[in-house]
This record gives sequence, structure tokens and C-alpha cells, in this order.
Amino acid sequence: MSFLYRNTRKKDEAVTASQAILQGLGTDGGLYVPDEIPVMDLPLSALAKMDYRGLAYEVMSRMFTDFTEEELKYCINSAYDEKFDDPAIAPLKKHHGTHFLELFHGKTIAFKDMALSILPYLMTTAAKKNRMEKEIVILTATSGDTGKAALAGFADVPGTRIAVFYPKSGVSPIQEKQMVTERGRNTFVAGIHGNFDDAQTGVKKMFSDPVLKQDLDEKGFRFSSANSINIGRLVPQMVYYYYAYTQLMNAGEIEEGEKINIVVPTGNFGNILAAYYASLMGLPVNRFICASNDNKVLYDFFTTGVYDRKRDFILTTSPSMDILISSNLERLIYRIAGNDADKNAELMKELTEKGRYTITEDMKKELSKFYGNFADMDTVAATIKKIYEEDGYILDPHTAVAAAVYDAYKKETGDTAKTVIASTASPYKFTRSVMTAIDPSCENEEDFALVDRLEKLSGVKVPQAIEDIRSAEILHKTVCEINEMEQVVRGFLGE
Repeated sequence: MSFLYRNTRKKDEAVTASQAILQGLGTDGGLYVPDEIPVMDLPLSALAKMDYRGLAYEVMSRMFTDFTEEELKYCINSAYDEKFDDPAIAPLKKHHGTHFLELFHGKTIAFKDMALSILPYLMTTAAKKNRMEKEIVILTATSGDTGKAALAGFADVPGTRIAVFYPKSGVSPIQEKQMVTERGRNTFVAGIHGNFDDAQTGVKKMFSDPVLKQDLDEKGFRFSSANSINIGRLVPQMVYYYYAYTQLMNAGEIEEGEKINIVVPTGNFGNILAAYYASLMGLPVNRFICASNDNKVLYDFFTTGVYDRKRDFILTTSPSMDILISSNLERLIYRIAGNDADKNAELMKELTEKGRYTITEDMKKELSKFYGNFADMDTVAATIKKIYEEDGYILDPHTAVAAAVYDAYKKETGDTAKTVIASTASPYKFTRSVMTAIDPSCENEEDFALVDRLEKLSGVKVPQAIEDIRSAEILHKTVCEINEMEQVVRGFLGE
């Protein structure tokens, strides 16, 4: 059954899946959402017999209805191959009385690889389907992990270029080095003097600038996005929640149809929204547990119904979640507003102009399956140390936020439902925060010395992604002000 994707801010704008992937962002800054979420018509017992690639096809084929079977299987098989260092692609590990879904076995050791490994194939296939001959320019803001994963995915892909902006003082040293050493000839990286929200706002501004769009169109370029605002990233993320469920079934942990909890550390809301979309397709979920760090804008929203970005921006040990404008929350707001684009546009305008908006009581009732809480940096460090001392399992700070919030949830509710925690990054990406949490005496050691210490502690081999950057040459040295981002992009494209 075929359906279209609609703009959350413009009710009459409807496009196919491939067009939504190509465009990335809708008119007026809206996001593309499916007209409907189709129900999975295969039983979970049948899905449980499939490997990751087979399951990916079943989920994605129901969402990307204008892709042929041949096209979609080409994209899936090209993405989920030996780039991942575990044959399971996303293994489920039992620790701390729960289950951690390890989403960091891809090329850049963060969960962003799960979607950004396939997005270039989806995008180039979509371009051919729509007879689009312009060169695709991927424009992306990153809070740390999306940048490198997008760079790795699009590096040297014919017909594409990619420009990434990151907060110069807002990512870990390992994250920054991964980006600035990228060798792809079609890649560009720039640090900005500002935070992630500034970078994201700057990118969205360029997307909606008609003069810039016309100038680039005349020179044969077309913008698209690799951020989680692109539906081509969101849909592939639905797959691993189904996969986690089938792994629990196969391990005898749950019966078919039994509801589970899903815990996601989130800043931009895309990863947990993918779990929600999977549930609308039929995945049995009891609660969605939204875990925030000190920048607890989402916790406050789920607690009060008020989204308020007017607060101090805090740099934390979980930098990929240091976000005050959660772009993907708009897709949820649109849904609980009854798919009312006008109402959603009104709320998003309030956020832009006043820095906050308040949802209605009826909308708030639609959020009953969501639970929000947060963990501060001291709690995160204590959680890393505690779980390491329990059984030698080491979490990165983002996953530790989720584990700490889950502990608080269990204590508060007494809920004993089987639970999956999205483990979003390898601890090797945040060695300083991880190692000083476990052993504060090592805080003055050099970053790569800490990498070697982490290997000894964890018994897990240093990932190739880290080995590759030990002595890599820094190739991207641009740092700019927020108001210079457009000028920098024009320069990258040869204007």
C-alpha cells in the first residue's frame, strides 16, 4: 500500500518517500511525516527468524513505498555489511539487570552509523528515481556523532558533497579529531563559535533561504540533510527496536506479544521517536523512557507540557545530548495535535519568537506512554563506575544517562517489564569522561594513553575508528562565526 509524506507545517505539501529523502526539510522549515504508519502484517515469530538485513527490508519496505524491492535490498545490503564489527550488527547484551542494545559497532562507533550507513544509498537511489541530475549538497549540524558518521557515509560518493558544522568547544576531543581528519575529497568540516543549537539554526536558515537556493540551483547544486530531520534517517532507526525485541524472544527473555520498555538517551528526540514509530507499526511497547542530561528541556516538557528553550546551555560529559531545541519532537507534536499542520506551525512559531510553547491538556494525554527524567554529570559518573564494578561492563556517558534514568524509573514505579536501553556510543569515543569516572587519578593523562588504559580495563580491543586517528593529519581547520556559515558554504562550493 502506497502513501505520501506530509509537511508538519504546510498541510497541502505532500511528497513521496524518495522525494522526502532527497529534500530533507519541507517548506517553511517543516518536517516530513508519513500520512500513516502501516501495521506490520508479519507475526513477530516470523521476524524473529530473520537476520538484521532481512528484518530491515520488512520494516523499511512498508515505510518507503515508492522504492522497488530490488532498490531497497541494494541499499540495505550495501549498508549493513563488513563495515560493522559484529555480525549481529546491533547485538543485545545483558548487564545491570537489563539489556543494552549496542548500536555502536559501525564505522564511526556511534549509533548514527545505523542510519547514516544507508542514507547515502537511499539518497542516490532516490535521485535516480526522480531523474534529479543536480549535485546533492549535504548540509549538516552535529553535536558530535552525526558529523563523522555522515562524513564517513558520504565520503567520495559520486554526485554528492557534504559540509558539516560542529560547536568548536562542544564535542569530545575524539569526536573532533574524527571529523577534522576526514579524507573524503567531497567533504568539508567547520567549527563554529557557538553551541549545537546555533549550528542547527544556521543550517535550517540556509535551507529556507530562497536567494541561496536559487544561486546554488543555477550552479547545479541541491541541498539535502543528513540530520535526523531527514526521514531517510528516522525510518532505518525503527529497525533496530524490532531487532532488539526479536533478540529478546530468541533468548527466551519474553513471550511473543509481551510489552517491553525502551530507554533512550536523547537530545534531538530522533532516536526515541523511531521507537515510537515502531510501536505504531505494531511493536509491543509499554513505556518510552526519555533520558535527558543536565540540559533537561525534554524532561521538563514531559513533566509540565511546556517546552521552554530559554535556559542556560550546559556543556556536559554527554555532549551529543547538549541540545535545547529538539527538532524531532515536532513530529510528535504534529501527531498529538491530530496531524494539524496549522496548529503545529503556530507552536513552532511560538518557539522561534518567544522561546517556548505550551501544549493543550488533550495533547498532554496523548503522551501517557512517555516518561521523562534526567541524570546530572555526577550521577552519570557514579553510574559508569557502579556498572563497571558490578560486572566489568563499561558504558559511555550517554548510555550512562539512560541507565541512571532507568534506575530512577524502576525505583519510582516498581515496573518490572523487560527493558531495552539504547547504548548509543562506544566508551572509546569519550575515554576521558569514562576513565576519570572509574579512576579519577588518571585525569591528567593524554587522551590516547587513556584509550590504552580503557582497553586493559574493558578487555575490548581498541576500535579501528580510534586507531585510524591516533596520528592522522588534521585536514579541516576552518572555524567561523555563526553569521559566517553561509559564506563558508558558498566558498566550499566554489562561489
